[in-house]
This record gives sequence, C-alpha cells and structure tokens, in this order.
Amino acid sequence: MRIGKYEIKHPIIQGGMGVGISWDKLAGTVSLEGGLGVISGVGTGYYKENEDLVIKMKKEKPVDVMNFYNKDALKKIIDNARKICGDAPLACNILYACNDYGRIVQDACEAGIDIIITGAGIPTNMPEFTKDYPDVALVPIVSSARALKLICKKWKRYNKLPDAVIVEGPLSGGHQGFSYEQCFQEEFQLENIVPPVIEEAKNWGNPPIIAAGGIWDKNDIDKFLAMGCAGVQMATRFIGTFECDAADSFKEVIINAKEDDIKLMKSPVGLPARGVQTNLQKSMLEGTAPKVVCISNCVAPCHRGVEAKAVGYCIADRLGAAYQGDTDTGLFFTGSNGYRIDKIISVHELMEKLTKGE
Repeated sequence: MRIGKYEIKHPIIQGGMGVGISWDKLAGTVSLEGGLGVISGVGTGYYKENEDLVIKMKKEKPVDVMNFYNKDALKKIIDNARKICGDAPLACNILYACNDYGRIVQDACEAGIDIIITGAGIPTNMPEFTKDYPDVALVPIVSSARALKLICKKWKRYNKLPDAVIVEGPLSGGHQGFSYEQCFQEEFQLENIVPPVIEEAKNWGNPPIIAAGGIWDKNDIDKFLAMGCAGVQMATRFIGTFECDAADSFKEVIINAKEDDIKLMKSPVGLPARGVQTNLQKSMLEGTAPKVVCISNCVAPCHRGVEAKAVGYCIADRLGAAYQGDTDTGLFFTGSNGYRIDKIISVHELMEKLTKGE
C-alpha cells in the first residue's frame, strides 16, 4: 500500500484511538510490524511519561486547549514511537472537531510525522496547515462520495489532492459519520458506501481508498481488497494487544463486554458514538454521574461544555478517566466487534493472523 511517498508493507492501518489508546507503544509496534501505526493526537496532556513536561492540570485533567493538546507531549509520543519503528512510516490522527486543529497538525508535522489522518468533520482546509511540509501525506476520512467531492473541490485552492482516502462505515468505534438511524440502514453500510467513493476518487487523481469500520479478520480484508480498496483501517482489534497503550482495566472492560453491551450513545460532539455500556451510563440515568465542568475545552462542537451538559457527560474527562484506569466513570469506546476480543495477544501475532489468516 502506498500513501504519498510512503510504502506500507501490509495493507493495514491501525486506527487512531484517543485518549491514550493508540500512542507510542501501539503505533510504533504496528509500524515496526509492517502496518501503518497511527498515534492519536487527542488528549496528549494525559500522557503518563510527562514528568519532565510542563502541563497545567486541575483535578488531574489538562487545563484548556494548550494543555489538553500538548505540543511537547505529542513530540515525546512521536519520538518514543520512532524508537520502536525507526524510519518506518508513522501517522497521526487529528480530529477536525478538535479545538486548535491547525496548530495540532503543525505540531505533528514539526515533530516528524509522515502522514496526517483527519475525520470527525470535513477537513476542507487541511492542506493549509501542512504547506511547509510537502512530504507529509494527507488522508481525510469520509463517509460518502459527496464528502470526498467537496473536500477535493476545496483542496484545489491549495493545489493539493488527498494522498489516500479512508471510507468509514457505521460499525466503527467512537464517533460515527452518520445519524443514529442511518447507522442501521443498509445503504450506509461500508460495503455499499465504498464503491461510490472509489468511483468519485477517479475524478481526483485516483488516490488509494481504504475501508474502515467493523473489519475483523483476513476474510474481511480480502473482501475489500477485491472491491478495489488498497487497504483497510482497523482499530478495535488492536485494543486486544499487549502493546496497546490503554490501561489493563480498559482492556478488561472490552474483553468482558458482551455483544449487547456495545451500543450507540449520544455524544457532546453531536453525532452518535459506539462504546461499551458501563456504570457511566447507569449513573447518568440515576443522576449520579460526575458533574460536567469544562476544564479541557477539547472539541468545538461541544461549545465549551454546553453540549456535554445536555448529554450528561464530558467526553474529555470520561475518556481521560478510562485511560487512567477508572472503570467506574470512564468511557470505553469500541467498534461493533469489540465483544469478539477474548484474550490479549502481541501485535506481531495479530499481524500474522491478519496477513496469513487465523
């Protein structure tokens, strides 16, 4: 699989998972093993190896945008991943919904990242922030051919086209690019949205198309390669690895989850998000959930806690709690197949399974 100037041995991208689920250990190891490791740029202020970094915290939460998306912590994560994977291609996922999106993209480029991946919105001005870094490949995540067409039209003013495009269906973990109702409708399922995107891409330099959302094994990978995709993106399955940066308690929540525990839930971002129903959702119904006080100001659509108060939880705080090992108030995102993870294995073993079959 080729993305921009970068050759990736296996047609597998490990999806970005914040806060702290895919950071240096997971991303570095996936790239070492021939996939594309993806560091999440979300919530870097929570990074545990930050003793020598100046990060302002309040109640163990990074204060405001500059600390939640901490430049020095992101650089340290990228540097530590490089110690694992060397010069192998390495990517960073930065949500378009992030407050200070452009600055975070520039921070990642300055730290030496090779590829930027962006979803959670339509990144119409993504190339604006990478113009000083022509070697950095740009990969938007879309949910329709229409979104790809809009992005390419807007990018023409920068004389830039996507180096690859990720098409994400409604079975992925975390935030969806669809309404709640659309997530269950046949026309929006991954196998039905991929072909129109492949066709639209032919009008814009024919960049490689990568399928994402609900992909589990080699059979799924082969299916989408046969449809004309250059590769796939998988996130959930990498949670079940020793190298995943998540707390052990986070992995146990996923391992212990049953199929019926994994649900779409409301999010302060304004779109449904998929995760494991835990004590957090129960406490929200009972009125005993942690009080919403916007400390980190993480995403623009939340309007500094307004939407968080409306849905009953702060997404930055709850993801941060999960990363810190708090199963009582943490938020545990996973894709629809999360219940199929039944044990922890190494990234090496997982990549063997995905490339050679179970």
